[in-house]
Amino acid sequence: MRIGTGYDVHRLAEGRRLVLGGVEIPHTLGLLGHSDADVLVHAIMDALLGAAALGDIGKHFPDTDEQYAGISSMKLLAHVAELLIQENYVIENIDATVIAQQPKLRPYIEQMEQNIASVLQIGKNQVNVKATTEEGLGFTGAQQGIAAQAACVLVSVYEGSFAAGGFSPVGGCAGCGAGEALPGAESGLSKAGSGFPPAGGCAGCGCTKGQAE
Repeated sequence: MRIGTGYDVHRLAEGRRLVLGGVEIPHTLGLLGHSDADVLVHAIMDALLGAAALGDIGKHFPDTDEQYAGISSMKLLAHVAELLIQENYVIENIDATVIAQQPKLRPYIEQMEQNIASVLQIGKNQVNVKATTEEGLGFTGAQQGIAAQAACVLVSVYEGSFAAGGFSPVGGCAGCGAGEALPGAESGLSKAGSGFPPAGGCAGCGCTKGQAE
């Protein structure tokens, strides 16, 4: 298991869109940045990259590179997802907090969670987004900017697939020899997507011997 944290902040400015979690939110000010300045997604990307020891978003998406000018941060998040796949990591969960005095974000949070989960190919119940104010204190309280914090847990695809339950992607169950994916399991970055019973039970015969052939 690997834990990552992320933090990002962007200044609020006129003439910019306010995009958080891939949702464009009506507001008189927007976030200033090289991309769409989605501070929530940037914090999540830094958490994921940090947990996988892959550096940070500045390393992968420098603000000196014109190919990222105005780009949707959801596209950058999709690239981070690909990097995690290459490194054989799956996402257990993401917890993030947006710190903003205005606007009120509660009506948009569910869509933010859905957007993030869809891009990362994980369940919506693996993504939690919260919003808070700082009671008028600091730069966020003065509405000079918006900040976001994020934490995540990653698991090696091998650990998530068979270490806990005793199943092998090469062998099978000691009871019936089955090694197929659970019914309805989908590929992606979720633990269930590894294709093996996460709780140690066999998809073929239901036994819990937890021994691989």
